[in-house]
Amino acid sequence: MGPGPGPACDITLNSALTPEQRARWQDPDVIRRLLRESRTLAIVGLSRDPVKASHFVASYMRHEGYRIIPVTPHEGTILGERTWPSLAEVPEPIDLVVVFRRASECPAVARQAVAAGAKALWLQLRVVSPEAAAIAEAAGMPVVMDKCVKIEHGRFGGGLRFAGMNTEIISARRPGRE
Repeated sequence: MGPGPGPACDITLNSALTPEQRARWQDPDVIRRLLRESRTLAIVGLSRDPVKASHFVASYMRHEGYRIIPVTPHEGTILGERTWPSLAEVPEPIDLVVVFRRASECPAVARQAVAAGAKALWLQLRVVSPEAAAIAEAAGMPVVMDKCVKIEHGRFGGGLRFAGMNTEIISARRPGRE
């Protein structure tokens, strides 16, 4: 295997975005900053079903110390947190809106995120909506698109390399040490 990531482990192969779009909406510096600075995540489309990706991601992020706010039309609780039918009804500040919805629904979610005063918008893996990104960016919000917040947390936190994945990060530092 030569220098750099090979076809079998190149993380960018998982993206549906063009190289220009990846540079815009998958910037590693923006991802690192959002993961470092965000504490409260409103997860739009969070499912009660523990087999669903949204539930697994929320459970992981909660375990990693993030506050999770479930945004779903279903009343009740998920992961011990009260659910909210929309971002507009969440009664506390939101650092990051993580979206598990169809791309066609994302512009409306972006508008809600802007109205709620959220600091950033994250469209999960395979969720691509340039229109939603334009809405968020017009309000000054950073956007990440077509990336999984859990995978990126593991990638930049050091957890993935121990599972044998090429994270495209070279470092002699152990996770958690500066």
